Amino acid sequence: MNRVVFDSIDVSPYAGEGSPPEGEVSPFYVPQSADDNTLLFESRFESGNLRRAIQVYEYEYDLILKPDYNTRGYTQWYYFRVSNTKAGKQYKFNIINLMKPDSLYNHGMRPLVYSEAETRRSGRGWVRGGSDICYYQNSMKRKNPGYYYTLTWSITFEHDQDIVYFAHSYPYTFTDLQRYLNKLDSDPKRKNRMKRKALCQSIAGNNCDMLIVTTF
Repeated sequence: MNRVVFDSIDVSPYAGEGSPPEGEVSPFYVPQSADDNTLLFESRFESGNLRRAIQVYEYEYDLILKPDYNTRGYTQWYYFRVSNTKAGKQYKFNIINLMKPDSLYNHGMRPLVYSEAETRRSGRGWVRGGSDICYYQNSMKRKNPGYYYTLTWSITFEHDQDIVYFAHSYPYTFTDLQRYLNKLDSDPKRKNRMKRKALCQSIAGNNCDMLIVTTF
């Protein structure tokens, strides 16, 4: 099929009318009918990383990541979600622009998976999931000498119309950190043993907190 169904930067040719809810972004792809089984991808949230999703078959997608900032193209972190899932169908994902010549995915590691429907049903959170996992060199040449590598896995979703997240490792965002530090600040026992101030700011303008823990 080879059609782009998600891009985190380019303007969508599928965009519908109207504005998204506050704090949300307009979906890149809009299902064309009730029988449209295309997965809806999203990575435009904190710590998310997926540049583009290309549907190659009905239930198979090639994925392209954005490189880590301030590197010479180093690419490893992925974190995205899909919706419009169909229970009992096996989907295949191929991340096709990875850089490392070998990976723990070839030695038993599996992607992390989080299902909103399963969390509501059983309280289950992030779990390692997927099958038929493989990491290998593909035929795409890099600008520098060498080739890209592909991480591929399959998964069968448990619920219809679920929202499912995939990540390389357990996400811990800047917001998670700030909530934790604010909780420490508001604890009357802990705040007497801790002093918090800004050491500097990141390139994005976020405070890098410095903590002093002592009896003062």
